[in-house]
Amino acid sequence: MSVSLDIRLKRANKVYHEGERVSGVLLVNSRDALQHQGVSLGLEGLVNLQLSSKSVGVFEAFYNSVKPIQLVSSNMEVVKPGKIPAGRTEIPFEFPLQAKGNKVLYETYHGVFVNIQYTLRCDMRRPLLAKDLSKTCEFMVHCQPQKSKLQPNPVEFSITPETLQNVRERSSLPRFLIRGHLDATSCAITRPLTGELLLESSEVTIKSIELQLVRVETCSCAEGYARDATEIQSIQIAEGDVCRGLSIPIYMVFPRLFTCPTLETTNFKVEFEVNIVIVLQDDHLITENFPLKLVRV
Repeated sequence: MSVSLDIRLKRANKVYHEGERVSGVLLVNSRDALQHQGVSLGLEGLVNLQLSSKSVGVFEAFYNSVKPIQLVSSNMEVVKPGKIPAGRTEIPFEFPLQAKGNKVLYETYHGVFVNIQYTLRCDMRRPLLAKDLSKTCEFMVHCQPQKSKLQPNPVEFSITPETLQNVRERSSLPRFLIRGHLDATSCAITRPLTGELLLESSEVTIKSIELQLVRVETCSCAEGYARDATEIQSIQIAEGDVCRGLSIPIYMVFPRLFTCPTLETTNFKVEFEVNIVIVLQDDHLITENFPLKLVRV
């Protein structure tokens, strides 16, 4: 017997806010009439924390002490045991999106060591010899926009051999001067990061200039905390030995799901940084780092 089960949400973009109702239909397609022992639907929001392999030796007990944090959980029986007729059947449903107790619904975020995910799961129990059917569907939660207006805070930068950190032999470095600015380091997540870069002088040939977005995830537990920085995306903004004195625009869109408003809780933190990376002809890297604060306005 050919049977399919699907979850269709009313909103095409699948984005909801706390306090709203998550509604849609369960779609059952069956060639013949379908005997079942009940159809249930569950809604769950979880924060999963994971430790990087380099920290596992430091905190053996970490795995025991960090369990997934449950933000929201509710279940209901949509259809009582019985029969579903042949053909296409739509079963409407509606869930209130409310956090458990005094918890807060954090924004959906897919990271490496921190994952915040909201899912709907439908289960159809079938008689003994028939296989149970189940279907999951992820939806997105956005936090409420902050009321206050975002104040622009431009950041000027100047990169020379003297400003570099973590350099062993400064005297052996070639001479160069790079100036520029970022229009803001407190950024609205729905708007691009913008700015300008100017290569004033360089003794050596430039190979490439790149813009790198980095997530910094911190997981804490009784034994301490693990802080890891990983790349989200890298965009090349100039290739080859760029003209001296030519203004190069900086423009980066924050990717959905892989970024969220900067978040700090008692168990974990999610922060973001941007690196301006200049690759020299001999593949040496010059990197300037800027912490970012992402907000939803």
